[in-house]
Amino acid sequence: MPNHRDYFTHIQSLLDNLIKKEDQSINQAVDMLFEATKQKNNIFIFGASHAGILSEEMTYRAGGLATVNPVFESSMMLNTRPVTFTSKMERLDGYGTLIAEKTPMQDGDVLIAHSVSGRNTVMIDFVKAAKNKGVKVIAITNLTYSKQVKSRHSSGERLFELADHVIDNHGDKGDAAIKFDGLNQKVGPTSTVIGATIVNSLVVGVTEKLLDAGIDAPILHSANIDGGDAHNQEIFKEFKNNIFYL
Repeated sequence: MPNHRDYFTHIQSLLDNLIKKEDQSINQAVDMLFEATKQKNNIFIFGASHAGILSEEMTYRAGGLATVNPVFESSMMLNTRPVTFTSKMERLDGYGTLIAEKTPMQDGDVLIAHSVSGRNTVMIDFVKAAKNKGVKVIAITNLTYSKQVKSRHSSGERLFELADHVIDNHGDKGDAAIKFDGLNQKVGPTSTVIGATIVNSLVVGVTEKLLDAGIDAPILHSANIDGGDAHNQEIFKEFKNNIFYL
């Protein structure tokens, strides 16, 4: 019978596999984000429902890149009631286009798009609209999973087929990982912990490249340490044209 230790073991195996197979992809994504930051272009991140947790992880975060802008749409966040409404909105034709229209993306910007299945209409519409604006797209998805499911978009396209660059999270189909006898559904989803590791590794990589280039990295301090608020306010002033969440 599996137990909680098996989840730790599985996560560790996914992380080991990730650094083995996606190191080059992560480096390439770092380069894209570095260039955007150096050129004072904008960075956005979008995901629906649980995929949107990565948007929260990268936003106004101690040790995080201040210039990452989340695309939060209230109808697809987990405080929506009933929460099942989020699934309906993810599949609503044209909704992602409307969200993109009100998001201040422009030519030269970079979008991190997180969707494990990569199949839902809202993400496909949003990414298509972003690309029409000249935005470069980094997808975080599960290639094995996504290739086994049909797109819910009228075009038949999935996220990995639209993105300029793809990072595979190498998780299980359906996300959860631990199988119990007598239970059809696996237990213990993995995409959040793996995804958070990916996006934070991007922040570390971008910071390294900025410092190597002699550029001050706009990294936020904790608001709970002395001097943190003052430090962050200086960043907000310097990058006021690249920060849209204040």
